[in-house]
Amino acid sequence: MNALSRGRNLLYLIGTGLALLISLALMIAFFFKLPEKAPKDPHEGQVYLYDGKDWIWMTPLEGVPVNTLTAEKFAAEGPVRYLGTAYDVLRGIDVSEHQKEIDWAKASAVLDFACIRLGRRGYTAGGLFEDPWYEQNMRGATQNGLKTGVYFFSQAVNVGEAIEEANFVLKRIADYNVSGPVVYDWEKVPEEEARTDELTVESRTDCAVAFCETIRRAGYTPCVYFNRDIGYYGYDLTRLTDYMFWFTLPESQFPNFYYACDIWQYSFTEQVPGVSGNADLNLWFIPRPAAVPGENSDGSAAGM
Repeated sequence: MNALSRGRNLLYLIGTGLALLISLALMIAFFFKLPEKAPKDPHEGQVYLYDGKDWIWMTPLEGVPVNTLTAEKFAAEGPVRYLGTAYDVLRGIDVSEHQKEIDWAKASAVLDFACIRLGRRGYTAGGLFEDPWYEQNMRGATQNGLKTGVYFFSQAVNVGEAIEEANFVLKRIADYNVSGPVVYDWEKVPEEEARTDELTVESRTDCAVAFCETIRRAGYTPCVYFNRDIGYYGYDLTRLTDYMFWFTLPESQFPNFYYACDIWQYSFTEQVPGVSGNADLNLWFIPRPAAVPGENSDGSAAGM
């Protein structure tokens, strides 16, 4: 065999070997095919919820406690009642000049607390006004044994105005035993001439913080009131977690909001003895102390 023939044979053997190796590799790849990488979930880390207008995907805010007051924790029929064991629950009313004369002796028979409007800021010129029934309601509620808090209807457009509102409140609660929250109640006003129309989320949150910090420094418990729309889109709740949350969602079975609230305004249409017409009612959820190992629920030693 000459050199040329030997070269051809060698090339043939090499080619045949490569073909076998390729065939073997293809067989291995066929039988041991690696699973394809699953496409990334576009909603990973998000929650699906109803925001009051539509079902949406939302990325939860870091550091804001999540609501555990789910539907199964409440009575499905009859009056709104909490069925869980994690909270002591107080039932209360919020009132303003719109209720006019209230027989607090009768109302206190079915209530535990009252949140009374102290005043408001006008939405056009921005003046400050005391609620004309504030003094009478405070006296009536406290004299009949109810825990009392107050709220101020804010239309502040900057931090200076929010602090002004807080000082307006502090001056008027000094003579009363306010054992409940002092509430910053900022709401959207639908009128075209409302001075707060252009307020941003950051500015609105700045105002809430300024009000609440002024109240807290004076020794009272600050609280922020909001509905579902303002709660999701109107405030940066990560900056408000040092304060109580008062969430309003009337005529609902439970406080259907992703984040935790301390007070839930559950109705605008309740009938309360001593109050003319419809009344706003609320549940205040006060966490029960965690059980200490080895103790009974009343604090006594287990087994005694």
